[in-house]
Amino acid sequence: MSDIVKEFNEYRSKMNDKILNDNNKIIKRIFNLDTNAYTEGALDVKTKELLGLVASAVLRCDDCVKYHLENCHKEGFTKEQVVEALSIATLVGGTIVIPHLRRAYEFWDALQEN
Repeated sequence: MSDIVKEFNEYRSKMNDKILNDNNKIIKRIFNLDTNAYTEGALDVKTKELLGLVASAVLRCDDCVKYHLENCHKEGFTKEQVVEALSIATLVGGTIVIPHLRRAYEFWDALQEN
């Protein structure tokens, strides 16, 4: 596994455990809501992950972009599909999204190396 992918997943896992171990009911409910929002429903999981990726890019959340990129990769999206979705995010979000687009490309390449 690429170092940037491994480091991201290890840090995310470690910090999520730390946060959830504080046993704050509101935070646990938010985490639960986030998890359940991306399950199969009227929209399939694949579509929801792509929507999450686009929203995360527009909101300029690098951790969220990485999370959704990894899930999009697991769901079998091609680079062309991901790039097209990210192009919409860049259009909607404006040029301020470009630095996040760079990091998204880097992370996608790392995912494909595995």
